[in-house]
Amino acid sequence: MRNILVVVDVQKDFVDGSLGTKEAVAILDHVKAKIASYPIENVYVTMDTHPKDYLDTYEGKHLPVEHCIEGTDGWMLHESIRDSLRGARIFLKPGFGSVDLIEQLKKDNEQEPISVEMIGLCTDICVITNAMMLKGALPNIDIKVDQDCCAGVTPDLHEAALKVMRSCQIEVTGGDAD
Repeated sequence: MRNILVVVDVQKDFVDGSLGTKEAVAILDHVKAKIASYPIENVYVTMDTHPKDYLDTYEGKHLPVEHCIEGTDGWMLHESIRDSLRGARIFLKPGFGSVDLIEQLKKDNEQEPISVEMIGLCTDICVITNAMMLKGALPNIDIKVDQDCCAGVTPDLHEAALKVMRSCQIEVTGGDAD
């Protein structure tokens, strides 16, 4: 069994940049420790990646805050974990979910059975989207989300997303879930 860690969008803009929160800052030590617990070849990373004309996109019209514009400081992986992710596989994604990530995980599972643990930002948007895409693509693998390594747009939305994922048979670990 190959155990894969997916680190979702732990980028400057989501931690302490334009869409940052104190909850996102608070998970950084947990995230760094979790990354260190996996061989780097089993760590996959998504990066929210938007064009300069983000505000003209569908998402930009519904979330009119420039963030993760490719090539900007806010788009970069957060400096506290950047070195920990050297050698990890990176998936750039233009929206909430990464089709390329899911396709890679399907290929990995064909070669050897996998389990996947997901961590990152934001629980209620990109983490849940990728977890649900993976559940749809590979319904019979173990998928976990470590709540101590995730933060939502708000604490209430974080908890709501965890509740939805539990109801869809995605195991939520950490906190009082263990």
